Amino acid sequence: MNIIKTQPKSITTESTKYCPGCGHGIVLRLIGEIIDELGIREKMILTAPVGCAVVLYDYMLCDVVECAHGRAPAVATALKRVHPDKFILVYQGDGDLAAIGTAEIIHAANRGENLSVIFVNNAIYGMTGGQMAPTTLIGQKTTTSPSGRTAKGMGKPIRVCELLTTLEETKYLERTTVHSVRNINKTKAAIKKVFQNQMNGVGFSMVEILSMCPVGWKVSPTESLQFIEEQMISYFPPGVYKDTD
Repeated sequence: MNIIKTQPKSITTESTKYCPGCGHGIVLRLIGEIIDELGIREKMILTAPVGCAVVLYDYMLCDVVECAHGRAPAVATALKRVHPDKFILVYQGDGDLAAIGTAEIIHAANRGENLSVIFVNNAIYGMTGGQMAPTTLIGQKTTTSPSGRTAKGMGKPIRVCELLTTLEETKYLERTTVHSVRNINKTKAAIKKVFQNQMNGVGFSMVEILSMCPVGWKVSPTESLQFIEEQMISYFPPGVYKDTD
């Protein structure tokens, strides 16, 4: 019998604390697979901030630096400048990257820092109670927008890939999803490219991943897949937004 999949060596055997149906576990496995394939575990430093990303140190068998809320790009910049031979990965959610960390990600991209960024967009603050995030859709109900988000007074959802394309020093930007096997495979390829870009000194590279949050959205895991397909994709279209390599 041919073995198709095994436990990535870069990931611990501990069960994750992610909620049922959450997409973070899928992204975590893809990261572990790629680290193994590229053979970079001993050079890896992962930066993780507050939010659902905060528990990565329990699951990754590499160095992990916990960062203040939103500050992962700033910490990663310092790490890469002090240790240019290391591989620095930035892992952030939408509340972290697109709200309190907006300045950090924009200026890291504008400076063209040679970093690999994984941005998990589930359109809500998942860990802290399901509050409205910068990426929450119009009409979407959250604990802080119980009647649904409105453009007037709350603004429209921020499209991060589109925003960062305006900066000359961004080198690679792609948006993918993890709501189907086909799209998971596309996401793995995108994550691998942002890794390889750093290894090749290309510059700032980011993959934005549309991910499920059934508990925060108050739907079943199956319904969360439908939410991405029927609502998120129309506002956050997947695809390559910039590739200067």
